[in-house]
Amino acid sequence: MAEEPTLVVMRGNSGSGKTTAAREIRRRYGRGCALLEQDHLRRVILREHDSGQIGPVAPAFIAATARTALDLGYHVILEGILHTDRYATALQNLITAHPGPTHVYYLDVSFDETVRRHFRRDEPIPVTADQMRDWYSPRDLLTTPGETVIPESSTFEQTVTTVLHTSGLAARDPLTPCPTVCPHCP
Repeated sequence: MAEEPTLVVMRGNSGSGKTTAAREIRRRYGRGCALLEQDHLRRVILREHDSGQIGPVAPAFIAATARTALDLGYHVILEGILHTDRYATALQNLITAHPGPTHVYYLDVSFDETVRRHFRRDEPIPVTADQMRDWYSPRDLLTTPGETVIPESSTFEQTVTTVLHTSGLAARDPLTPCPTVCPHCP
């Protein structure tokens, strides 16, 4: 019987580095790993605002998308702010129902550092530091067993390496390595 796919949940405030790290983890892993970005699923696909005031669809949609990818045999990296007040139930249900390995990471970065990182991006989204402050939620842990807190002092390389190795993805074979074999990857 084949091993169940791995579910990796990467959470943290805007500008904490989770999207950049998640993209690199998936790139290094290769094919067979789905990257689900909360911002894309919520803002682009659903065109939904992230507000607890309107009965959001995004938490259930994101969890269902992750479940589908896992059921199809893909490892899943789910990344986003994923505030616990709106996403905890959907995430905990996803985690509980997944029969394979699950690893939850929280990038614990101070507000001032998230602002610095945001404005150093190649293409920062058009928001102000005040808007980022409204979204900022210090140490918004999911409190699932084994949740790993990655401190602000962790470099990009350390974060990527930590997630690849502690999740077990570094030891799992991709469908094809990337970019060595796959001619479509940059």
